[in-house]
Amino acid sequence: MGEIMAECSHNCSSCSSNCSERTEPKDLREKPHKGSNIKKVIAIASGKGGVGKSFVTSMLAVLMNKKGYKTAVLDADITGPSIPRAFGVTERAQGNEEGLYPVKTKKDIGIMSLNLLLENDTDPVVWRGPVIAGAVKQFWTDVIWGDVDYMFIDMPPGTGDVPLTVFQSIPVDGIIVAASPQELVGMIVEKAVNMASMMNIPVLGLVENMSYVECPDCGKKIQIFGESHIDEIAAKHGVKTVSKIPLSRDFAAAADSGKIEDIDLSFLDEMVSMLESL
Repeated sequence: MGEIMAECSHNCSSCSSNCSERTEPKDLREKPHKGSNIKKVIAIASGKGGVGKSFVTSMLAVLMNKKGYKTAVLDADITGPSIPRAFGVTERAQGNEEGLYPVKTKKDIGIMSLNLLLENDTDPVVWRGPVIAGAVKQFWTDVIWGDVDYMFIDMPPGTGDVPLTVFQSIPVDGIIVAASPQELVGMIVEKAVNMASMMNIPVLGLVENMSYVECPDCGKKIQIFGESHIDEIAAKHGVKTVSKIPLSRDFAAAADSGKIEDIDLSFLDEMVSMLESL
C-alpha cells in the first residue's frame, strides 16, 4: 500500500484503487420519480426568514404558468410550510403504491408540501435535521410530478441541513435569493450567495422584497426599511438580474386569502425573462 501511495499521481479518474486519498467528487444527485419529467429546477433561497421568500417562489410559479409553462412548487420549508395557504389549497395529497401525487391549484400548478400530508395543518413538525432533509429528498424522488417545465423549490431560510441536501441531491439549475433592504439582511444575503458559489450552483438573480412603499397620492417611493444595497451586492457577485418588489397590502391580503394566482406582478418581469432564456 505504501508503494502505491508513493506512486500516486492524484489523478483519480484514471485510477482503479479505492484508497483513502481519492479526491474525485462523488455525485450525490438523486433521480426524480420515473413518472416525472422535470426540465428546469430553480431554488428560491434566503439567508434569514421573514423576507418574503415563499411569496417570491409562489409568484414566479404563477407568472411562468401565465406564460404557458407547466410549473410546480416543491415546498422544502418543512417546519414552516406556507405554500398551500398562499394557493388556497386545503385538500390532502393522495398516493398509491407507485408514489405520491402533487395537489393541483386552480390554475393547474402542482404543489407538494408537508402540510398536504398532515391531518391538521397546524400540527407542529418536531423533527431533527436529518429527518427533515430526508423528507425533502423524498418530495423529489417519490412524488409523481409528471411533465414540468419549471419547478420552483421554496427553501427554508439559512444555510443548514436542508439547503445542503437540496443542493447536493437535486439537480438545481440555479438559485434566486430573496432579501429585504435592511443592512443586516444584506450581510446574510451574501452568506446565501457564497453558499451557492461553494456548491457550484449559479445565482440567477436577487429579489428585494418590501423594497419600498409607493405613496398613493404622489407616487413617491418611500424606503421605510432603509436604503437598498441589493444592487451593490449583485454587482459584487456578478449577478445581472435584480428585481425590487414594493410593500403592498394587496399582495399580503391575496397570499393570506389563498388568491396568489390572481396577482398580476410586473415587478418580476425581468426575472421571468431571465428564466425563459435558460
